Amino acid sequence: MPSVVQTNSAPMWEGTCPVRDILDRLGDAWSVLVVLQLEAGPSRFNALKRQVPGISQRMLTVTLRHLERDGLVIREVFPTNPPSVEYTLTALGFSLGKAMQPLTAWAFEQQGVVNAARQVFDGRQ
Repeated sequence: MPSVVQTNSAPMWEGTCPVRDILDRLGDAWSVLVVLQLEAGPSRFNALKRQVPGISQRMLTVTLRHLERDGLVIREVFPTNPPSVEYTLTALGFSLGKAMQPLTAWAFEQQGVVNAARQVFDGRQ
């Protein structure tokens, strides 16, 4: 795995930092949650909207477009009346889901500790 090493105050990579580039996608409010839902299998738009609490129709549309652009999701339109659309993770999307599993597990395990730290901090303010 490449490391981020500075030489002569210039990073090893040219152009865009690959870590920042990927974290920009994952750092939005919804991409991780959508990927986690799609790990269970293909899903239609409205089903995803129900499975990701709080996401608006517009934000789900934008998020799915970004994930599709990045090669993480495939959008398949079926010739029904009205047309139905299904979203599926690509192999790249599944590999991202696998990479996120330790972070997801950590978040569930440590949520109580983080919430307690927030309460202590907020009590000092």
